[in-house]
Amino acid sequence: MNLLSGVVVAFALFLVGLAVTIYTRPSLAERFLSAFARSARAHYIEQAVRLVVGGSLVVSSSEMWQPELFRLFGWTIVLTTIGLLCIPWRWHHRFAQWVVPPVLRHRKLYGFGAAALGLFILFSVFTTETSVN
Repeated sequence: MNLLSGVVVAFALFLVGLAVTIYTRPSLAERFLSAFARSARAHYIEQAVRLVVGGSLVVSSSEMWQPELFRLFGWTIVLTTIGLLCIPWRWHHRFAQWVVPPVLRHRKLYGFGAAALGLFILFSVFTTETSVN
């Protein structure tokens, strides 16, 4: 496994860990989710992490199961991140204030989705097209 694949695995484990936190420590998960774009610094850190994760998905996708799906997913993250970098961070903060409350209301569903995506990414990293056929 190379460094970029390691970033993809770390992202998948983060999603699974977020899901576990949502179910086991909901107040901690709520504080974490409510902190998105809280400051300019947080906004830029989030975007840097998104660029690293998205770029890692794009580059690593050729070694993953369903490479086109993960290449598209990676480019989606990269392009939306570039869009977020082109707007004032306060707009991102306002967007987060609008999006986070429904996520928190449906946090168990969000947690299930995060776990499912994380596990799917892990499966895809450790499975090749030939080993599935």
